[in-house]
Amino acid sequence: MADTLSDFKKFRDEMNGEIHASDHLGMKRFFALDRQAYEAGALTSKTKELLGLVASTVLRCDDSITFHLIRCAEEGCKRDEIIDALNVALVVGGSITIPHVRRAFARMREISSLKP
Repeated sequence: MADTLSDFKKFRDEMNGEIHASDHLGMKRFFALDRQAYEAGALTSKTKELLGLVASTVLRCDDSITFHLIRCAEEGCKRDEIIDALNVALVVGGSITIPHVRRAFARMREISSLKP
């Protein structure tokens, strides 16, 4: 997990730029698919971001947890909605997800709309 939210964003932007600059068709297609999956459809973008947060927690990917926390905040999620989603992740993922839930709570401290 990047030390700060700013470090995370800087690294992500820099590396995504390098990935996109490689001009690899398969990677371009995957990134496009990923972006499109979170667009509003039968489910709202907000709901999809909460689903992404749950999946990322169960899969224990701190970078993805941070990304989905940012996106959840941008989509207007409230802290209590995120905590409820993290509870689902904990139930599905079991005790092995506890460290990731802790880090999610720590990361929420850095997102103004999600602070306690």
